[in-house]
This record gives sequence, C-alpha cells and structure tokens, in this order.
Amino acid sequence: MNVNDYILKEIKPLRLKDTIKKAQKVFKNYPITHFPVIENDKLLGSFAEVDIQTIENKGNELVEYSYLLDSFFADEKATVLELLKIFADNDTNIIPVLNQNKDYIGYFDLRDVLDVFSTSPFMIEEGETLIVERSKDDYSMSEVVQIIETNGATLLGLYISDKKSDITQVTLKIISDEINEIMQTFRRYDYKIISMHENDIYLEDLKNRSEYLQKYLEM
Repeated sequence: MNVNDYILKEIKPLRLKDTIKKAQKVFKNYPITHFPVIENDKLLGSFAEVDIQTIENKGNELVEYSYLLDSFFADEKATVLELLKIFADNDTNIIPVLNQNKDYIGYFDLRDVLDVFSTSPFMIEEGETLIVERSKDDYSMSEVVQIIETNGATLLGLYISDKKSDITQVTLKIISDEINEIMQTFRRYDYKIISMHENDIYLEDLKNRSEYLQKYLEM
C-alpha cells in the first residue's frame, strides 16, 4: 500500500501575515495539534495549538510569534515506520509533507497512518507473538531468523522492542503449529523467552518439578 495515497490537502496552511484569531479558529474547526505555515510553497514550520491558544491579542499577526514555530516534516517517500517516529517524537497528529524540491504538498494525519500500519500483514495475519532476549554482544538477527525457519515456521516480521546496555529484546510475529519447538530451540541458543504462552512445555516442566519438590519437603 502506497502511503502517498494518504497525503491530505483539506486544511490549507497559514501564512505569517495571518492573524492569531484566524489560527485559533482553524484549531477550533479541526482536531489537530499543529498547523503548518508556508511562504512561497516553502514550509516555515508548524505552530502548536497549546501555544496559539494562550495568545490573548487576537489581532496580532503570526509573524510576531515565529519563534514558536516547531520544525518537523516528512518527505513524500517516507515509510510508515519513519512517519510513526516523527509523530511520536513531536507529540503531534499531523505532519507536513515536502516533495523532492522541498515544496509543501500536504500533510499526513496520524489516524490514516495508523490505519495503514494496522492493515499490514504483520498486524492482521493470524500468528503467535514471541518475545525473546539475549545479551547484546551475542544477539544476532540472522540467527533469530534461522532458528524460526529451520523449525519450519514463517516469520511475518520482527522488531527490536527493547535495548539496554547489556541485552537486546526482540518481538517476533510467527506462523507455526510448533511454537514450543521454536521456544525450546531459542532456549538452547541461550535466548530468554519473555512472552507467556499456554502449554509451554518448559514452564510446565518447571512447575511440575516445583510441585514435586514442595511435596517432598512437606513429607
């Protein structure tokens, strides 16, 4: 799916000569956190609603508050993951989009990008979510993929869900009828299984041993 199909132009950008009153009206009419400002098709930045709504002199022009402009944007070739990062980093629900000539051509809405991501095979395909971790120095993405594929499973996708100074944690989406075999293989390679799974043979064995030890101690 081409994310460019979701570039919107419904909301017209403001200019620095526009008044605070006009900007506040735009924020009132649209559920957006930021509003792009352009001159000669070039993006100058975006005003945040929280900043504009605190300005009392509604007759002043935006140019007097240009120091409040936030600088963030996406190019038209941005991927969904890149867009999600921009949304998160700037705490926004709208991202201005520039073409290869750095001209403003529209904006992305967070809801549309989330819809694109939620309809990807990684999200909608039925599968098992497995979270594993290993020491950062020993972790290998190629090894993770090999473990899954040698067990006859299909890997829908993976991402590094946590990374500390000493460990790397990976979240996997897998299609397999033998998830226990995959988990046991990961354990043999010194990976720790973080996610909980029903009928985990390893955990069942530990539970049985623990119950046996408890009964022995109570004798």
